[in-house]
Amino acid sequence: MAVFHEAPWSDPAQVLSALGERPWTIGFLTGGAEPGWSYVAADPAAVCTLAPEDSEDPIAALAALLGPTVDPDPAGPPFQGGVAGLLGYELGDRFEPIGLPRHDGWPDLACARYDALLAFDHAQARVLAIGRGATEAEAAVRAATARSWLDLPPRPAQPPGCELQADSPEAYEAAVAETVERIAAGEIFQANLARRWRGRLAPDARPIDLMIRLAATSPAPFAAYLRLPDRAIVSNSPERFLKVERQDGGLVAETQPIKGTAPRGATPAEDEALAAGLSASVKDRAENLMIVDLMRNDLARVCTPGAVRTPELFRLASFANVHHLVSTVTGRLAAGRTAGDLLRAAFPPGSITGAPKVQAMKVIAGLEGGRGPFFGSLVWLGCDGGLDSSVLIRTAAFVHDADGWRVEARAGAGIVADSRPASERAETETKIAAVAAALQN
Repeated sequence: MAVFHEAPWSDPAQVLSALGERPWTIGFLTGGAEPGWSYVAADPAAVCTLAPEDSEDPIAALAALLGPTVDPDPAGPPFQGGVAGLLGYELGDRFEPIGLPRHDGWPDLACARYDALLAFDHAQARVLAIGRGATEAEAAVRAATARSWLDLPPRPAQPPGCELQADSPEAYEAAVAETVERIAAGEIFQANLARRWRGRLAPDARPIDLMIRLAATSPAPFAAYLRLPDRAIVSNSPERFLKVERQDGGLVAETQPIKGTAPRGATPAEDEALAAGLSASVKDRAENLMIVDLMRNDLARVCTPGAVRTPELFRLASFANVHHLVSTVTGRLAAGRTAGDLLRAAFPPGSITGAPKVQAMKVIAGLEGGRGPFFGSLVWLGCDGGLDSSVLIRTAAFVHDADGWRVEARAGAGIVADSRPASERAETETKIAAVAAALQN
């Protein structure tokens, strides 16, 4: 059962900052042109972490953590409590065994069940404190706990003080050139090849400081934060991976892959020209269409035959430092299929692997090594069977060691037959720019 307490508006990023140092605090911060709901949760009722050597089926583990699905409150937000957390990129190795290398001790899965959370309605400038429990009294206590988080003082802003250092540009360009050769040989059609940046936070800085800065300077529709006991993820993602919601007695799925990128212009005229050039780009549209076809195939594995549609192709979406092309694929899940089945069919996201997916993942593993949290997903699975999830791009991952917090960030580019190594390298620099700027003093 659920209890809802309405409260006056508070900035979700500031509320998140007050909780940001607690292990298992999570936040989903929507921003940009059409913000919807943001969520902040902490102090979970149960957690589940799967290391690479753990043999448990991840979808079964998520279902056990979530428990039985229940009907949602129709007046409530899309997420009314449930499971949330990280699906690392190499989780895909459990669905399609490839022998992917792992990265830096990151788990394949790190999720928790949240029975207390705050939901921030940007459209109506209101906050709902939500509690779930076996009884109304139990749910009311948890709603009161969530409501109390609004009274915590926000963390004072701290400059992250981190100058990211990029891996060799020559090495990245050589990897792009090799990928183009493998495309020409017919091995793959496309691969999303990423480049790495590394650094270390100033002694007094914490990962949450980057989240606060990005929310203020570069809001993104799928920004998210997860604090683990000795690790953290800060993501400023513009990309939805999978969404599942109830409609007309069934479950409807949606994915919105991004492919095609251009920088923002220094003047309105230059910006308009760059956007128009991206919209007209044969290369970028073809790159996008390859991933649309891949995602259509992934959704078709668990959707009603003939139900997969592409209602939107090549929509221009503009963010603080880039323009993107975004498409939308939808489908209705077949009877008896769940959001977990869809994750099994479609993970990891096609937009950051390539086509054909499995062979592209093999190429990427050989050139990049393990990815860990990068290009995986931060996800919530609602108590009603719904789901929403991001693609972990524009993301920084933090590990705490004896010297403090070290940080790594990655940005990728979709490599196709006519890719030019220098241009693809420049694209990674454009994509990482907002995260890199927010990490500096």
